[in-house]
Amino acid sequence: MKKQALTKLSFIFALLSLAFILNACSQKKETTGTSDDRKYIIATDTTFAPFEFEDTNGEFVGIDMDLLNAIAEDQGFTFEIKPLGFNAAVQALESNQVDGVIAGMSITDERKEKFDFSDAYFDSGVVMAVSEKEKNISSYADLKGKNVAIKTGTEGATFANSIKDKYGFTTTTFDDSSNMYEEVKSGNAVATFEDYPVIAYGINQGNGLKLATEKEAGGQYGFAVNQGENEALIKMFNEGLQHLKDSGQYQEIVDKYLATPESKASETGFIGLIKENYKKLLDGLGKTLLITLVSILLAAIIGILFGLLSVAPNRGLKVIATLYVDLMRGLPLIVLAFFIYFGIPSLTGIRLSATIAGITTLSLNAGAYIAEIVRGGINAVDNGQLEAARSLGLPYGKAMQKVILPQAIRMMIPSFINQFVITLKDTSILSVIGLVELTQTGKIIIARNLQSFDMWLIIGLIYIIVITILTKISKQLERRIQNG
Repeated sequence: MKKQALTKLSFIFALLSLAFILNACSQKKETTGTSDDRKYIIATDTTFAPFEFEDTNGEFVGIDMDLLNAIAEDQGFTFEIKPLGFNAAVQALESNQVDGVIAGMSITDERKEKFDFSDAYFDSGVVMAVSEKEKNISSYADLKGKNVAIKTGTEGATFANSIKDKYGFTTTTFDDSSNMYEEVKSGNAVATFEDYPVIAYGINQGNGLKLATEKEAGGQYGFAVNQGENEALIKMFNEGLQHLKDSGQYQEIVDKYLATPESKASETGFIGLIKENYKKLLDGLGKTLLITLVSILLAAIIGILFGLLSVAPNRGLKVIATLYVDLMRGLPLIVLAFFIYFGIPSLTGIRLSATIAGITTLSLNAGAYIAEIVRGGINAVDNGQLEAARSLGLPYGKAMQKVILPQAIRMMIPSFINQFVITLKDTSILSVIGLVELTQTGKIIIARNLQSFDMWLIIGLIYIIVITILTKISKQLERRIQNG
């Protein structure tokens, strides 16, 4: 039994290693060759309108996206967009998961120590905004003793932090603009500092805020690559940008998003959001269910193997199982996701797709909990039954297989069902590595229309309906197994 368990365990890890290698080969294949035929992988935010976001057709649009498309056409190179949050995009660049980042990224001296920047393609500025119902906040002095919302990595955040001690206010940091705006509208923060073009676009889209101050001088946005790498890409970006400015196409792109609001307004309200975005939501739900199913199957294999090791007579096997379970249960899921997606490429040079990294994360995490479920189920069976089976001449492996496990599995089923539901909900955390499951789909839609309350209500209802249906089906299956 012990040899069989070890053999199966080795086989599983071999499969995972093979998946990593195959994925790496496919990634590397895309990024080889000369600058003329190389396909560059570019990370972006996609929740930073009007610079990058998805339209109702699922196309990446915005000032950054239109500029990148026009420059690529002008210079004759191709690229693939990786939609990540700003922090994840920067980490992906640092770990060589991507070749460059374009995400309204301000050029700063600190960032120049790590990255090479293109010529500035946009001169930004910072402005303070408050709720459109606010009547008492009209200057920085009015912020004394109050809380202000800022977004990670923006010029607005840098400016707010530079003056908060002088004017005596505190800050709360968010990863996306829509949540930052909601913080102000709810009254938890009295104001926000944001890059002027971003807040101006948001106000045009009806985000519930208004400008409270004049624009402060801001920084410049640039396209970034790792220091000393992809010099050809930076050169092509700069040359293409200059051509666009000389031809007037650059100004046309900027005016398209900043001169006036979009002529075609998105549908609003609960029903309108569903009608406009149901296809994207169904795609996100399908991705969520697929990742959950694959992850829970792999987790079951891992969990059963380590669960059996944890009750094996051999002390060494018990130690191995204990170390695995303690490590995986001790690591927060978001930390494990970041380590697998960004850490492994940094250590090995192997690029992982967000899907592979997400499935690996959920499988390893859920596998540890399933291992404990298996151990608990086996220990719940009266130990006398194992002794009786052994006294009848059955070897340890046969006794476990024929006597103990059938009884233990019946007791484990409710816990397995519960773990399935937990894993389904845990997929939402994977949005931090750019996996476009249901939660990330919601974030992308919100970035376009800024109707966060209604969209999160829709997302929540979808989760409740799906989990309720799956729970009912699982309980029916549980009854059949227990009555069979």
